Amino acid sequence: MDDLDRTDGGPRSVIVVGAGIVGLSTAWFLQEHGIRVTVVDREGIAAGSSWGNAGWLSPGLAIPLNEPAVLRYGLRSLLDRQAPLHIPPSSDVRLWTFLTRFAANCTNRSWTRAVRANLPFNDECLEAFDLLTSGGVEAPTVDAPITAMFETAEQSSTLIAELDRLGDAGQKVTWTQLTGSELREHFPQVTDRIGAGIRLDGQRYVDPGRFVESLARAVVSRGGTIRHRFEVTAIRRHERAYTVQSANGRTVNANAVVVATGAWLGGLARKWGVRVPVRAGRGYSFTVPTDQPVPGPMYLPDIRVACTPYQGGLRVAGTMEFRRPDDPLYPARVNAIIASARPLLKGLRWDERTDTWVGSRPVSADGRPVIGATAAPGLYVAGGHGMWGLTHGPVTGRLLAEQIVTGKQPETLRPFDPLR
Repeated sequence: MDDLDRTDGGPRSVIVVGAGIVGLSTAWFLQEHGIRVTVVDREGIAAGSSWGNAGWLSPGLAIPLNEPAVLRYGLRSLLDRQAPLHIPPSSDVRLWTFLTRFAANCTNRSWTRAVRANLPFNDECLEAFDLLTSGGVEAPTVDAPITAMFETAEQSSTLIAELDRLGDAGQKVTWTQLTGSELREHFPQVTDRIGAGIRLDGQRYVDPGRFVESLARAVVSRGGTIRHRFEVTAIRRHERAYTVQSANGRTVNANAVVVATGAWLGGLARKWGVRVPVRAGRGYSFTVPTDQPVPGPMYLPDIRVACTPYQGGLRVAGTMEFRRPDDPLYPARVNAIIASARPLLKGLRWDERTDTWVGSRPVSADGRPVIGATAAPGLYVAGGHGMWGLTHGPVTGRLLAEQIVTGKQPETLRPFDPLR
């Protein structure tokens, strides 16, 4: 453990547990401060929810999951296996404890608090991506509006009300209402069932797997180390350092540790005083060929399906399923997405789909992520972003790196304090 301390009191080296967008962004920004980083992951780069998500960089839609209307979806899901939000019958006591706390936070007051906490993240998230791409991450972000589509203008009123509430809370969102004919002029995939839309400007999208893999290469090219198949079984604190041990006995030493393990965060973090539960809200995706190019991201809010141009086809992502993060993929959930989207979209060759995937998004009980120092000095956590881990991953890494290096909590991170 020699040569681990810096003379100014800050860490000389940091171990980041988790090679997703949050962990790798934290590693990259720590390198900006001259910190030596080692990233470990139980599988590999982007093995969790960082690979198969919709790829949206969407500050205008970063709506906390604990919106009061979610309770209605939750009650419906207990009876309808095809519902966008699915809670299967379970004897998992911790899951029901989490869901009880989550339900208690599905209030206007708690939701507004989460929205206001997110405001600085939304303002700075695209700039954080620009810092990465200008600093060696060779994967483009694409400027494009995200267009929400509805069968009727009346159905669009729910999203309009949410956008108005975001605006009242201080979120800058620029949007325009569209008719069904206007949508069909721009999107050849839209069927006659679609009668209204909302275009949100100032958004972007990215190939998430490509971006995270490029970010990993950038971390390595700047002197970082990434260790795959390193399943952490123990984190031991010493007087001036930490030892992280894997299941097969390998160890890594450093001054500080960041745990950014997504939906697996809760199991590790409880022992360090983190009281905010984090559970897996699993999402599914797949890629389908299209008869014509897709001009930009499409959102079908009523069925909670997000569609993004992807490698010449369309990535279709959806559902929120509360199961254990390591549970297998359930084909019925994929079939439910297809059944709900097929009447609304045409020119998609559903039977030729590839890349069928399930990933576990880390959902916190109060709608706010957990980012910052734990009760153990030198040990930090970053996770619980829900559906917005990709959008907020780089800005999370930038601010957490600042806290680790300076020892001072940035004002922006106060609402996300892991010890709240």
